[in-house]
Amino acid sequence: MNTRFLTRLAGAVGVTLGLAGCIDASVDIDVLDDTTARATITQDMGSDFYAMVKMSAAESETPDPDAFCAEGKLTEHEDGSATCVFSQEGTFAELMDGVDGEDGGMSFTSAGPGLIRVAFDTGDLAADVSGEDLDAQTRAMMESFFAGRAITMRISGPELVETNMETVEGAAQTVIPFLDLINGTVDLPDELYAVIRVD
Repeated sequence: MNTRFLTRLAGAVGVTLGLAGCIDASVDIDVLDDTTARATITQDMGSDFYAMVKMSAAESETPDPDAFCAEGKLTEHEDGSATCVFSQEGTFAELMDGVDGEDGGMSFTSAGPGLIRVAFDTGDLAADVSGEDLDAQTRAMMESFFAGRAITMRISGPELVETNMETVEGAAQTVIPFLDLINGTVDLPDELYAVIRVD
């Protein structure tokens, strides 16, 4: 699949914002060896919002390339909710490739023999979701929509050696509430990182 992963990540965040916070999103990076990884974006949409999305898509004469799960595997659940999973496996260079060849905000670097350091730049994420310019009424509306919604960043591999994230079942993980991003109260380092031993 030629679609650049970081472009899809940006799209996932954009769709979440455009649909008024009706999505929980997770980004999983699984380091496979010293040259390749698998990256997966999962988006979960509640039944009420998914019903509206389906109705809007049915009424549209042309497909929207930015619509929920325009790419990826869509699973519709019995309760009316839906899950979209987009996965890409490739070399580190392929996964790091951003828009028009620019840095996409994620890096894979050597941290020594048999060690791979994976890092996410958090600056753009905080800036993209910031609500500092919102008026009081709009902020209150957004806070009600985004309550309880979050982005989960996770890095895993054969062996987790070091991280500035939480360690959960052998993986590095950080859960970022959307409200903290909107209100500017999120306490994130400049980057989230994990060092994985691959041999």
